Amino acid sequence: MFKKVISYTMIIIITLSLIGCSGKKEEIETQNGKLNVVVSFYAMEEFVKEIGKDKVNVYTIIPEGVEPHDFEPKAKDLRKLENADMLVLNGAGMEHWSKDVIKAVKNEKLKVIDTSQGVNLINISEENGDSSHIGSENTHENLGVDPHLWLGLTTAKIQSENIKNALVELDNANSKYYEENYVAFANELDNLYKDYKVKFDSIANKNFVTGHATFAYLCRDFNLNQISIEGVFAEGEPSPKKMKELTDLCKEKNIKTIFMESLVSPQVSETLAKEVDGKTATIYTLHSKEDNLSYLESMKSNLDIIYNSLK
Repeated sequence: MFKKVISYTMIIIITLSLIGCSGKKEEIETQNGKLNVVVSFYAMEEFVKEIGKDKVNVYTIIPEGVEPHDFEPKAKDLRKLENADMLVLNGAGMEHWSKDVIKAVKNEKLKVIDTSQGVNLINISEENGDSSHIGSENTHENLGVDPHLWLGLTTAKIQSENIKNALVELDNANSKYYEENYVAFANELDNLYKDYKVKFDSIANKNFVTGHATFAYLCRDFNLNQISIEGVFAEGEPSPKKMKELTDLCKEKNIKTIFMESLVSPQVSETLAKEVDGKTATIYTLHSKEDNLSYLESMKSNLDIIYNSLK
């Protein structure tokens, strides 16, 4: 999927030349006393806004509706970073472009936050079924770990704490404000976790089917097992042989709900649902804002629909 080393280096060089020649910078608001925070994608935006609230201006690099695994930053994104105080990344290999971009940006004050720091990362391997993936072979360059941390409640809490700590370090005068906002958000995450831990512990069925294997951290939180059509990085459709294996597995485990995601083609999910005499349902991956729901609302919806499919 990522055959972009030479081409992307050229893009960086051209971009820097354009910035240098223009002599202009595209400004984020800087006259209102707020921290200028650039984030990679929507889930990071939500975490920053929950903690920073009206003390931050947030610019999100990856646009709404764009699959982040193949995204490349544009010249305007680099210009935003020229004036930013902080760049917030998910980390764990999610932003494959980050090292090149950070090197290219001329901004000595830029604080880069890898929110995966302190997380017990899940390895991608045949031993753990590539997050129970049954489909095409995974060809992503960064096969080491699953980067979908934000979809686990306990890992999202760690990511949010990393963001809080960075905001406190940059703007210590408002440290109490950030601490209080973090505690409030963390409590909501904890309460959601406690509510659904009881529910999932009460049922024997732990298997659900997703479009691609994004829910390993949620599964670890609640001792669930995702069976995915595509792998961790949404690499492509399964072969007919793998599709048959998936169909047989769904029938064996009596799985009748096949989950679909907005940024992944629904065709295979719909075909699988038809094969097992089941139905499809939408699940949120939070790469983008969906149905105008907040992070907490989206996660509650995910947990509720998974739980109801397992009963």
